Amino acid sequence: MPSDDDSQSPPPEHSQVESALHNRNFRLFASGQAISQTGTWMQYTAMAWLTYELGHSTFVLGLVAFAGQIPTFFLAPVAGVLSDRFNRRSALLALQYLALLQAAMLSALVWTRQINQWEIIAFSLVLGVINAFEVPLRHAFLVDMIDDRKELPSAIAINSSVVNGSRLIGPFVGGLLLATMGEAFCFLINAFTYVPVIAGLFMMRNLPNLTPASTIEMRDGIRDGFRYVCGFPPIYALLLFMCLVSVMGMQGSVVLPAVVEDLVHAGPDLYGAMTGATGVGAILAGIYLAYRSSIAGLGIRIVLAGIVYGGGMLAFTWATGAWGMLAILAVTGFSLMLIKAGGNIVLQSIVDEEMRGRVMSFYTMAVLGTAPAGSLIAGTIAQYYGPMASITVSGICCLAGSAAFAWMLPNLRRLAAPKLEQNGMMPPLGDPLESLTEQPLPQRDKT
Repeated sequence: MPSDDDSQSPPPEHSQVESALHNRNFRLFASGQAISQTGTWMQYTAMAWLTYELGHSTFVLGLVAFAGQIPTFFLAPVAGVLSDRFNRRSALLALQYLALLQAAMLSALVWTRQINQWEIIAFSLVLGVINAFEVPLRHAFLVDMIDDRKELPSAIAINSSVVNGSRLIGPFVGGLLLATMGEAFCFLINAFTYVPVIAGLFMMRNLPNLTPASTIEMRDGIRDGFRYVCGFPPIYALLLFMCLVSVMGMQGSVVLPAVVEDLVHAGPDLYGAMTGATGVGAILAGIYLAYRSSIAGLGIRIVLAGIVYGGGMLAFTWATGAWGMLAILAVTGFSLMLIKAGGNIVLQSIVDEEMRGRVMSFYTMAVLGTAPAGSLIAGTIAQYYGPMASITVSGICCLAGSAAFAWMLPNLRRLAAPKLEQNGMMPPLGDPLESLTEQPLPQRDKT
């Protein structure tokens, strides 16, 4: 860790972005992911359209989405153990091959008109299983592609921006291809988008020669990971907070079509604009995190983001105009991504290397694996009490969770300080928001 002596001035604020992108391996990874993630969202869009076209059943439409989400909840812990047990690049390569194969097979079936609804559900389940293993591996692999551990926050933020950018572009491109070329072509294009990722993984050089714990048993690995997470309050408190926000944060996205059609009396154009506003806010949050030079003050920013997110959802229920709703959704999208990506940065800054994959699997469960439960809660409340009631409950729960996490934050920062010091991630003092917590992070004596 560099000395605090004034003769060593800190780098300029923008250098953090440059420090992540100057790594050749990370550039290969980020560019490949930008293409591949866009293709994946094209496939999601085409699958939803094809499912409804075949049977005009909203139940089956929901079942397809459920099949793609639920594997993450059950398989993420297994993926975490495998991430710590095997070579991460080799495992990611195998998963990209499987993803390419399923997209190509889906395209072939649609092209020959041999596709049924149950087969779409099966393909969605297969893609969900692949994602359940790939997402924790991808997050854990970030640290292997950078030269300096202090570049990790920037790499995580850029990766989040890539994912959210593709979430905006993919459905748009997919809609254009659906209108002009058909579903089969969307699936075929998605198959080809995995090629840049595979090529990038092959072209990577000078990756750290880590020794995976190949002797670890699956059951023991999951148990040890669970004990590690539960035994370190900064990790489990942050995971629980992100889980709460993810579950309750599903309310807005799930019931948004009902809000647009039944309450605002608008069409799909406004629905698309609202979804896009959320995505734009998320991308801006990723850019903001990428330009931060350290993790100093990130904890209190996560708390503030939770408060803004909860308050924003309450404000959404009071909004009457479309433009006001769009502005609120952009702010809540920014806040939600700040919580998720900021929490990822904090977790990867304090985790022990031998537990990185398993902690990232619990992170994946918290932010993605709980999505089916959030969808079910949102739909049930909206069915009986209306969509705005569902959003109101979500906002109140997020505000309560943010208050609880804010109360715990000073003690969590004190407990996390030794791990930050050990991993070379101790932030400098001086962030104005640090004064909002009672105990500043202890700094090493000047020598």
